[in-house]
Amino acid sequence: MTQPRYTPEMLDELKVLGLFSPVNHQEGIKVHSSAEPSMIAATQRLYRKGLVTQADGGYLTALGQEAADHARDLLTLLGTAEVTT
Repeated sequence: MTQPRYTPEMLDELKVLGLFSPVNHQEGIKVHSSAEPSMIAATQRLYRKGLVTQADGGYLTALGQEAADHARDLLTLLGTAEVTT
């Protein structure tokens, strides 16, 4: 069985998800046209996947909030794995 690979596009999407506030779900983001092209493209992909409400950011959908929570959990686990081994 082939292991899934993290692509640069997926990592960019994770970066965008990380821009949203973990405590205030009413706080959105706007990715401006002057942002890095990779971040603009990542935000548009998240919109097409139904994770954010607008092609330039907006707010997280319920699915987007779940994805952002999992992404933060993964970063926490990866960050503490080095300390505990």
